[in-house]
Amino acid sequence: MSKTSAKVIEHTWVSDFKEITKMRLALSVVFSSIAGYLLGVETVNFTTLFLLAFGGYFMVGASNAFNQIIEKDLDALMDRTKNRPIPAGRMTVKTAFIIATIFTILGITILYTINPQTAMFGAISIFLYTCVYTPLKTKTPLAVFVGAIPGAIPFMLGWVAATNDFGIEPGVLFALQFFWQFPHFWAIGWFLYNDYKKGGFFMLPTGKQDRGTAVQTITYTIWTILVSIVPVFGVTGQLKLSIVSAVIVFGAGVFMLYYAILLFKKMTEKAAKQLMLASVSYITFIQIVYVLDKFIR
Repeated sequence: MSKTSAKVIEHTWVSDFKEITKMRLALSVVFSSIAGYLLGVETVNFTTLFLLAFGGYFMVGASNAFNQIIEKDLDALMDRTKNRPIPAGRMTVKTAFIIATIFTILGITILYTINPQTAMFGAISIFLYTCVYTPLKTKTPLAVFVGAIPGAIPFMLGWVAATNDFGIEPGVLFALQFFWQFPHFWAIGWFLYNDYKKGGFFMLPTGKQDRGTAVQTITYTIWTILVSIVPVFGVTGQLKLSIVSAVIVFGAGVFMLYYAILLFKKMTEKAAKQLMLASVSYITFIQIVYVLDKFIR
């Protein structure tokens, strides 16, 4: 019996740790950073790759932990977040703060060992997400715009880690993930609208599940598609894309656009969830195509 109890306690601690740092989200960010690094590097340095992965993970984990500390009372009001470690009472604010602080120090320190610019962008990401985006979520739908900035940094961060330089190439990577986040976040804001409302969050651009929101979702999806194929025209320095890959990337964008248009037509939570899933598949697929194109070309 004691063995069973020990297992339950261990499982609970691990799952709470994963929840407070949002491990799945953090790993997707690490994936973006690694993709950016592979695009920018001439010769892969596995030590740098390792440092980037861990530094990126700590950076995102810190942001998420701070976010859940700040929003603990609001999280308790929403069905999707009321069982998080802090509002559920399984983790104290002090413990969460210690985790967040340690992760911040580790993240920035590790990224600094790669190069100072990488650490700087990592620090900016934590600051914007925690100190600007999080407080704005209950104030204005413009919070999504602010949140899209730290959300777009990881793809770019990888390139900066590889080159110690910020130029047109990481700028395009940033723009791609920046514009992509609007249809992604608005899709989530749409199908979780009622739950968000309980916590006082109004994530949609018009504040409502209406045609205006659907039109803006389509618009930003189109911007995402346009930015994604810019490298094929040879105007983005060392960031290049072959015609074949550009066609594939464009096709993936049309796939996401289809679901954005479907949301406009149906105006349902189901359509919004389909767009969210399509957007997640899109960004991962695009990053893989970009990297494969570089090494196969």
